Amino acid sequence: MRVAAAQTASLPGGPAANVGNHLRFAEAAARQGVQLLVFPELSLCGYDLQGLAGWALHPGDPSLAPLAEAARRHGMALVAGAAAQAQEGAGRPGIGAFTFLPDGSCHIYRKRHLHPGEELYAAPGREDAHLQRIAGLPVALAVCADIGHERHGDAAAEAGAALYAAGVVMSDRGQAQDTACAQGHARRCGMAVLLANHGAPTGGYACVGHSAFWAPGGELLAQADGGGDWLVVAERAAGHWSAQAVAVAP
Repeated sequence: MRVAAAQTASLPGGPAANVGNHLRFAEAAARQGVQLLVFPELSLCGYDLQGLAGWALHPGDPSLAPLAEAARRHGMALVAGAAAQAQEGAGRPGIGAFTFLPDGSCHIYRKRHLHPGEELYAAPGREDAHLQRIAGLPVALAVCADIGHERHGDAAAEAGAALYAAGVVMSDRGQAQDTACAQGHARRCGMAVLLANHGAPTGGYACVGHSAFWAPGGELLAQADGGGDWLVVAERAAGHWSAQAVAVAP
């Protein structure tokens, strides 16, 4: 089983401006034999809170069709960050992680714990743990501020997750705390943790890259060397994890 974090840069202009880059990373990941590829928080529109409602999508939106086709073609689950249409009674969109599966289905996890200020533009999700089996691996999803809550990681572990996969917007000021929280989930819960960060600034945040993978127990096995385009690829074989960071060519 191979999984990867896609460390990408998001452009202004929403999905139309960013789907092509997602497809480029999917191609690169396919060459690495990856079966699950996780993109950063709001990777399809960038961290544009004020424009969030305008970018809100549903799984059948035509702009997402190329990602669904790429998942089918590569036999790979793709987790892309996008604004998700509001749930009934929520009033505001969710900060979503859209999982496109090779069988053509799509599932949405909405960020459960919002960062202060996000509540003005987004509604929190309603799932304490969002678990999917991908190529036999039980995977729980998280989005950015989720990782700062021990209970979120605990809920994932209690649901049976072997991998906790998070798309984030991690800045130079927040990196130390965010990576400590991610490592803490791996150490405390005995599950692997994959972190996919933006490789360039977005939404006013100076994102530093450093996407990473921790083995169960908290050992850091691989980390991107700063910003830019990277894949952090991790493989589980015979019950053990290994990982490496791979630069992605333009």
